Amino acid sequence: MLVTETKENLSLAEKNIQQVSRLLHKHKLVETLAHKQNLAELQLRLTQLDHQAVARIIEALSLEDREIVWQLIPEERKEEILLALEDDVRTELVTDDDTETLNGSISIRAFDLHEGRLRELPATSRTALAVAKPIWVDLIAPNEEQIAWAKKLFNVDLPNPKALTDLETSARFYMEDSGEVHLHSDFLLDRADESRNVAVAFVLHNGTLFTVRDEELPVFRLQRLRARAQTNYVSEAKDVLLDLYAADVEYSANALEDIYTELGKVGRQVLRSNVTDEEAASILASIAEEEDLNGRIRRNVLDTRRALSFLIRAKFLSEPQHEDVREILRDIESLDGHTAFLFNKINFLMDATDSSININQNKDIKRLTVISVVFMPLNVLAGIGGMSEYSMMTHNIPWPIAYTAFTAGLIFVGWLTFVGLRHLERRKTNDRIATHPQDL
Repeated sequence: MLVTETKENLSLAEKNIQQVSRLLHKHKLVETLAHKQNLAELQLRLTQLDHQAVARIIEALSLEDREIVWQLIPEERKEEILLALEDDVRTELVTDDDTETLNGSISIRAFDLHEGRLRELPATSRTALAVAKPIWVDLIAPNEEQIAWAKKLFNVDLPNPKALTDLETSARFYMEDSGEVHLHSDFLLDRADESRNVAVAFVLHNGTLFTVRDEELPVFRLQRLRARAQTNYVSEAKDVLLDLYAADVEYSANALEDIYTELGKVGRQVLRSNVTDEEAASILASIAEEEDLNGRIRRNVLDTRRALSFLIRAKFLSEPQHEDVREILRDIESLDGHTAFLFNKINFLMDATDSSININQNKDIKRLTVISVVFMPLNVLAGIGGMSEYSMMTHNIPWPIAYTAFTAGLIFVGWLTFVGLRHLERRKTNDRIATHPQDL
C-alpha cells in the first residue's frame, strides 16, 4: 500500500513538473496576449499545489526557469517553500529584497524560542518589541535616529554600521564591565557580478544577540530558515552567534568550490596548444577575478578565526559550545589549505598565460626577422638597380625588358633566401630531435 502511494506521488510530481515546463516553454516563445495567459495559467497551477510539490518543481527546473516560477509565487508562501527546498537551491533564491521594513527604511527582525524553534516576533511597533523577550534582534541598514531608538528600547549600546571599519583586534572584540560582548566581523557576500566583505556588528546583551549591518546577507537568511525549520537547532543567543559564524565558513567553502570550477575552465583554455592574445586577455581577467575572491575568502575566514579565538578566551561558552567552536576552527584550517592551493594554481595559470603571450610575441618577432632577412639582399639589389650605372649598363636593352628581368631576379633571390632559411630551420629541428629524442 505504501509503495503504491509513493509511486502515485512520484507520478503526480512528474506530471506537475512536465506541465510547469510546458507552460514555461510557452512563456519563452510567446510575447503577446498569450504570454500573459500562460503566466496566469502557470500561477494558478502553482497556487493549487502545496509547498512541498512547488519545492520539488523548483528543484527540477533550470536556474532561469526557477527565477520565473519564483516571481509568480505570492510573498506569503515563499517562506514555507524555502524551508522545503534543498540548501543549494534555497541559496540561489535568497535575495536581498525579502526583508520587512520598519518606519520605511530600517529592516528589523526579532526572534524568540518557541517549542525549540526560532519564531519571528511582530516588529511593526515599539510596543510589540518592548514586551517581547527575543534571543535575536537583527537590524539592517539603520540610521542614527533608529539606532538611538533601539538603544533606548533595549538599553544596549549599538554601533552605526557605516562606522564599522578595519580596527585593531582590541576594538573589534571586547567585553564591557557589565558583561556586554561586542564583536565586529567581516562576512562574505559573493554575487555573480561582484564579491566583497560586509562588516557585521554583534552585541550579546542580557541573553539577546543583536546583529547590525549595512545590507542583507544570504548567510543570515539561511540561518533564520534553518532555525525555524529544525527543532532544537538553537537554544540561546550564543548558539545563534556560533551558527552564523559556522554558516559563514560554509558559505566561504561553497565560494571556494566555485573558484575550483572556474579555474578548471580557465585551465583547459590555458593548456591548449594555441591561445590568441585576445583569449589570453580574457583568461587573465578571469584569473584576476578569482584571485580577488580567493583573497577575500582568506581574509574572511581569518577574521572569523580571530572572533572565535576571542570567544574561547572570554570563557563564557558552555562545553558543547566550545566543541562547536573547535569544529568551526577545524573547518577553517581545511579552508586555509584550499586557499593556499588555489593561490598556487592561480600563479601557475598566470605564468602559463604569460608564457602563451610571450610565445605569440616570439612568433611575431620571428616572422618579422624572416621578412627582414629575405628583404635584406633585395634592398641591396634594389639600391644597385636604382643607380645610374645600371641604366648605362642596360642602355642597349629596352627598359621594359631590362627592369622586368631585374624584378624577376629580385623575386628569385627573395625566394632563394626564404627557401634557404626554411632549410636551415628544418635542419636545426632534425638535429635537435636526433640529439634529444625523449623530448618528442
